[in-house]
This record gives sequence, structure tokens and C-alpha cells, in this order.
Amino acid sequence: MGLLAMLGVTELIFILICLGVPAVVIATALGVVIWLSVRRNRLAPSNTLGSPPPPPLPSVSVRPPPCPRCGTPRGADSPQGLCPKCVLAAGFDTQPEAASSESSDVRTPAPVPAELQPHFPQLEIQKLIGGGGMGWVYRARQSDLDRDVALKILPPESARDPAFAERFRREARTLARLCHPNIVAIHDFGQAGPYYYLVMEYVEGSNLRELEQSRRLSPAEALAIIPRICEGLQFAHDAGVVHRDVKPENILIDRQGRVKIADFGIAKLMDRKPDVTLTGRQQSLGTPHYMAPEQVGASEHVDHRADIYSLGVVFYEMLTGELPLGRFGPPSQKLPLDTRVDAIVLKSLEPDPQQRYQTAGAVKTDVEAVSRGGPDSSGVAPASEPVF
Repeated sequence: MGLLAMLGVTELIFILICLGVPAVVIATALGVVIWLSVRRNRLAPSNTLGSPPPPPLPSVSVRPPPCPRCGTPRGADSPQGLCPKCVLAAGFDTQPEAASSESSDVRTPAPVPAELQPHFPQLEIQKLIGGGGMGWVYRARQSDLDRDVALKILPPESARDPAFAERFRREARTLARLCHPNIVAIHDFGQAGPYYYLVMEYVEGSNLRELEQSRRLSPAEALAIIPRICEGLQFAHDAGVVHRDVKPENILIDRQGRVKIADFGIAKLMDRKPDVTLTGRQQSLGTPHYMAPEQVGASEHVDHRADIYSLGVVFYEMLTGELPLGRFGPPSQKLPLDTRVDAIVLKSLEPDPQQRYQTAGAVKTDVEAVSRGGPDSSGVAPASEPVF
């Protein structure tokens, strides 16, 4: 029977006719052959040559992760991994540029204190306390003067610029003249071996970012901190110095509650253009959210009003715990506030520098007027008693 199944139908019928087999028998044999053929096809593996392909597996859609800034859903091809609203809000390019050696995540590691110590015999370098794109900061002891200091080491690659040495001396001298209670003082600067450095006042306390992460600030605390920042900014602006990187990490608060602005003018000294590519570095994740719109497009032409915009971002974040991204509402929509605080914050955040506060001193005047419950710089008194 197996041999018959191997023969073709035409051959089988021809043989049977030659043997004189009756038609009934021929019909029966033909039925058996057809049955065997069908049965063989059913038992054959699915990948047998000539068999129909298996049905396709159901497709599984992989949803891309949400926008890292606002948490809303985004497309798989979103630039910088952000949703369209956040791309527009931060002024990012919609087509990311090819990574260069300067924007690579491979960076020079921070020198250990023992490596630095031979270059700074006048200091006892104790430990690394911070770092970022602008260098590293170490706590040190200046034994001759019996005081703690902060030693800032600039990245070694900065010295590769032939014009850096002259720019460093010029800018460091200017920064050293900024002697104000609300600005971290610079005691010394220079070059030691391969390192350019600044010896600065050591502030025992924490920065504003650490404070915000430890607890929610009250409106009264925000209204007390902002005028001190304004005083430091105004003093520097009067001296012709723009900070260019006002953010919570650069606002220090010591154990007595005194507010001091750190890293004044470092961005200009380093001749760094704003990095808005979100490459994953700490500097890139923090800084873009605080930059004025004009600073993103033409950072070399910004003036002191860029610092006022950044101050507005810091103010909004202290009050609400959020960044003013996209179509953000005034702070009073999120917590009970004198509505004049809204006007101060929103005026500080004006995209057009001409519509913004023109001086940090004017911001200070209006904030202190709200805190006192008196009229602001325009002479307008509050409609009701403040809640602070």
C-alpha cells in the first residue's frame, strides 16, 4: 500500500488497466491514493517545502517612555527624547547635532586630593565636595590664616586654548573684586602645575537645590531668599559682571541662613556655550531649564537681564516646586499667594528682555513690598492683607 501511495495517479491507472482490473477496483484504488495523499499533507511539518507559510504572529506595539521633563506620552522619534511642548519650551533644536569630542560623555575624572596636594603646599586639601562641567571643588584648609577655603580646579582641557591664560587672568581679577555679603568671595587665583585654580570662601551649609530636595520651602522663605539674591546680582551687574548660570546649585545658604551666590562669571571665564543637548551630564540636565531665551540663541550677546530671567525660574520653582515649562500657570494657582507675587514672577520670566524687569534691584523692591504688605515699585498697594 505504501508503494502505491508513492506512484502518481496517472501511472497507477495505466497499470491497472493493463492488468485488466475491473473499473470498480480502479476507482477504489484511486480513492485510497487520494486519502493517503491528504493524510500525508496533514502530518507533514509546517516548514516542508511547498507548504503554506505559517500565519504571522500578532504585532506587539512598544510604547516609548514618556517625556523625561513633563511625563506626557511622546513619539518614538521625538527630538532629545522630549515631547513637542517641552522641545519648544526649552528652545532645543529639533534635529540633534552629531556629538563632538567636547560634548562626549567621556570626561576627565576629578583629580584625587593626593594628586593635587604637591601643587598646593599652602593648602591642606581634604576632600572633593562638588563638580560639574566647569571644574571640581575641594574643601581645603589654609593653615597660615586658620580658615577653611574652597579650592576650585578648572578642567585641564581649558588650558589647551591659547587665549585661555589671558582670559583667565582678566576675568579672575574682575571676579576677585566682587566683595559683597551675598557673593562667594574669591581669595586667590592662578596656575599651579597643569591646573588653573580659584581659592574661594568656604560656605558651611547647603545649596538651594539640596534644600528644596530635603523639604518644601514656604512662600515666606522664598520671599526672604529672593531679595538677597537680588542684592548680589545687582552688585555684580553694577560692576559689569553677568553670572550667566543662575540656578539652585549656585545659590548657597550657610548655617546662619545667609544667602551667597557662587560661580559668578565662571561660564564666561570658561567661554562655554550653553549645552542644550541633554547628553546626560549633570550640567546639561540642570542648566537649560534656567536659561533666558536669548541666551540659547546668541549667548555671547546676553546682558544682565538674562540673570533676571534665571532668577524668575528659581523664584517660580521655590514657590511651586515645579519649573515654568510650556504653558505654565501663575504660582497663585498652585498655592495661596498675594496675586502681586504672580506679577513679579511673570514679569521676570518675560521672553522679551525689554518687557522683563530691567534691574535686579527692581525685583528686590517689589518682593520686599509684598512681604511688608505695602505698595510695590509702581505705587500699587495690595488689594487684601497678604497671607504670609
